[in-house]
Amino acid sequence: MTLRLHDTATRSVRDFVPRSPGQIGIYVCGLTVQSVPHIGHLRSGVNYDIMRRWLLHSGYEVTFIRNVTDVDDKLLVKSQQTGQPFWAIAYANKLVLDADYRSLNVLPPTYEPLATGHIPEMHELIGELIERGHAYASSAGNGDVYFDVASWADYGSLSGQKPEDMLSAGEAAEHGKRNPADFALWKGLKEDEPTDASWPSPWGRGRPGWHIECSAMARRYLGAEFDIHGGGLDLTFPHHENEIAQSRSAGLPFARYWVHNALLNLGEAKMSKSLGNVIDVEAVRAMGIRPVELRYYLGVPHYRSRIDYSGDALGEAATAYKRIEGFVERAVEVVGHGRPKTVPPAFAAAMNDDFNTSAALAVVHDTIREGNSALAAQDETGVRAALTEVRAMLGVLGLDPLDETWGGGEPGGDLKPIVDSLVALALEQRAAARGRKDWAAADSVRDQLKNAGVQVEDTPAGPRWTVGEH
Repeated sequence: MTLRLHDTATRSVRDFVPRSPGQIGIYVCGLTVQSVPHIGHLRSGVNYDIMRRWLLHSGYEVTFIRNVTDVDDKLLVKSQQTGQPFWAIAYANKLVLDADYRSLNVLPPTYEPLATGHIPEMHELIGELIERGHAYASSAGNGDVYFDVASWADYGSLSGQKPEDMLSAGEAAEHGKRNPADFALWKGLKEDEPTDASWPSPWGRGRPGWHIECSAMARRYLGAEFDIHGGGLDLTFPHHENEIAQSRSAGLPFARYWVHNALLNLGEAKMSKSLGNVIDVEAVRAMGIRPVELRYYLGVPHYRSRIDYSGDALGEAATAYKRIEGFVERAVEVVGHGRPKTVPPAFAAAMNDDFNTSAALAVVHDTIREGNSALAAQDETGVRAALTEVRAMLGVLGLDPLDETWGGGEPGGDLKPIVDSLVALALEQRAAARGRKDWAAADSVRDQLKNAGVQVEDTPAGPRWTVGEH
C-alpha cells in the first residue's frame, strides 16, 4: 500500500515516493541544548521515532539524522548568566536529553551531528552562496555574513509569508544589512562574547548562524537531495524557510517532502523554555507516570494534532496503557511471549495514511477485545493470534510491554531472576499454608507481599504476581 503524507511545502497530502528504491533519508531538526528538555520537545522525538519505526517495519533502510545545536545566542546568554562555559552547559543538557530519549524508547539516530563539529562544512556552503551572489559580508566590517533574501524569488513559499510583509529575522545588529529580512549565515565575534565560542573563518573569527547549520549537516550526511525533512511546526518560519532558501540558492535540491509535528500546549501557550511553562520527565515521574505511559500520551495523538496538556489527560493515558499491558501479561501466561511479525491490514492502512496513530491505536484496542474474548473462552489459538498482532502493532508504536526498554515486560527489570526466586519462595509458603487450611498464615504472606509492592492474583494457571498496581 502506498504511503501518503501531508507535505507542508505543498500544503497537501501526497503519495510518498522515495528518492532511491528501498532507502529513505530523513533529517529532523534537533534541540538547542541551553537547558534541560521538556516533554514538549520530547513529543517531536517520539513522533519521528514512530514514523521511522513504521518505515523500518515496511522494509525500508532508513538513514535518520537528528542534529544538536550546541552553540548559539541562547547558550551564550546562559553562559553569561551562570558563569559556566557554553560548552559545559551544552554537554550537561545533552546528557539529560539522551537519557530522556532512552527512557522513552526513542531509537538513537543513525548519526547525531553537533553544530560545533561541522564548522568547515558551513564555511564551504557560505562560500558557495557568496560566489553565486546570494550572500554578502556585512558592509559594517564586523565579520557578519548575511543571506540576501531578495536574491531568492521563492522566499516565503514554505511558510506562505511574503518578504515585503516580514520584519527583521531576529538579528540583534542590523548594521551592514542590505535588507532587514536578511538573516545571518556567520556572526562575527563581538567584544562581550567569549573567544572560545568562536572559530576562524574567511570573514574573521565568529560562529555560525542557526540556519546554516542544518543545511550544511544535511548535505554532509544525506547528500544534496534527501527524502524527508522534519521538525516542530514552530520551525516552519524562519528556520525551515531559511534552510530552503540557502540550500536551493547553493544549487542543492535539498528535501523532497516537509513534515511538521504540532506542539504540546500548556494552557493557551506552547510549552516553551523562554516562557518558563515547562514540565520535564522528572516532573512527570514525580506524578507517578512511567516513561512508557508518557510515550503513550505523546505518541497516540496524530502528529499534526495539537496536544493540550493536563494532568488528568496524562493520567487517563497511563490508565489506558495499563489496560493494554494487562492484556499482554494475561495472554503471555497462557501462550508465552510469541513472535510478533506482521500487523493487521487495518493498522497498516492507518499508518500509511499520513502516520495516523490515532486510527492505528483503535485497531490495537479492537484486537485486544478479540484477545480478551479468546482468553475468556480459553481459546489458545485465538489468544496467540491476538497477542502476536498486538505486540507487532505496539512494536511499531514503541510501546510493546515486553520490549527490554520497559524491563522486557518482566517486573523488576534486571533484578527479575532474584525477585522471582524470592517471590516464588513466599508463594510456596502461602501454598503450603493454604494446603493445610491455615488461611490466616496464607493471608499474612499475601499481605506481606502487598506491603512490599508485589500484587498476587490467583489464576487458573496458578498465582500471578506483578509489581505495583495494574
